[in-house]
Amino acid sequence: MPKELIKGNVAMAEAAVRAGLEAYFGYPITPQTEVLEHLARRMPELGRAFVQAESEVAAINMVYGAACTGVRVMSSSSSPGVSLMGEGLSYIAGTEIPAVLINVMRGGPGLGNIAPAQSDYYQATRGGGHGDYHPIVLAPSSVQEAIDLTVLSFDLAEKYRNLVFVLADGSVGQMMEPAELPEMRPVIRKEWDWAVNGKGSRERRVLSSIYINPHEEEIANFRMQKTWQNIQANEVRYREYFLDDAEIVVVGFGTAGRVALSAVRSARQAGIKAGLLRPVSLSPFPFAVLDELAGKASSFLVVEMNQGQMLTDVQLAVKGRIPIEFYGRPGGIVPFPEEIFKEIKRMISNKLSVVFDPRVAWLERMTKK
Repeated sequence: MPKELIKGNVAMAEAAVRAGLEAYFGYPITPQTEVLEHLARRMPELGRAFVQAESEVAAINMVYGAACTGVRVMSSSSSPGVSLMGEGLSYIAGTEIPAVLINVMRGGPGLGNIAPAQSDYYQATRGGGHGDYHPIVLAPSSVQEAIDLTVLSFDLAEKYRNLVFVLADGSVGQMMEPAELPEMRPVIRKEWDWAVNGKGSRERRVLSSIYINPHEEEIANFRMQKTWQNIQANEVRYREYFLDDAEIVVVGFGTAGRVALSAVRSARQAGIKAGLLRPVSLSPFPFAVLDELAGKASSFLVVEMNQGQMLTDVQLAVKGRIPIEFYGRPGGIVPFPEEIFKEIKRMISNKLSVVFDPRVAWLERMTKK
């Protein structure tokens, strides 16, 4: 199909429709409201379910109910709205049913602002609600990737009966780029052996996240952990740039990774052996790839639009073998390529050492400006 100029939020909404979305429940919040607005028109004209709920709490519980019937269902929100969904997300995870959530992140903490940020990394990759569970988290850096990952999210949710988050920062949601939308898939109601879609002649099915007996809860936890280990073994996704001989490896996701690529290209033009690893799946995280790179490179630079959340996972992968530096712009600020290039040059000229928390030196540098 030919490419068209399309906004990220609209692209994700239309991609979900073409992936077979049967039901959407949501609540408006900037910078993701265009997802809801687009679906408010598209879903009814296709005879599919759309409800603007009275709150994010109501929306995610509607998602829960629809997911139990086996239909393709999703919601979308932005940072504080996702916080309100936390309890419902945990119920969905505990019931082991597939659902998709798009989070177009904004500046925080608190009410914050409507500018693009990446401060929900911990919220998404660590579950988003109470209890032991792991959602799959996919992070696009372009409108085309947002389309592709939205389609993929429904397939992964059904394959593993798991929550899948599309974690797009506000830049991806609001930017317009040429992109190719997929063909419309026919909506096929699958006969899942777990769904509660009318009893008929079969045995009654009950879906719940309640296990009053602790031993039964433990068994459920073990089962979910085995599912997660299967996901870790098969669903790690990332993009590599100039890593064959890289001495400095820059690590960034989403918009931060995209901006960092421009900085890495500038470094290459200046004769600096820099490369970029851009994680696409933040959960499962590409630990093994970073572990291998730590045995080849001399140092890492983690770039994020927050105070250093993915940095924690990079540190876990590197295990203190080489120095890790950090450069973050929290609060809704998008870094310029020149800023990251400056950090790369600083690392080349300075003698680096392994430290416990590179955020300390980063904050000192940033607050002196």
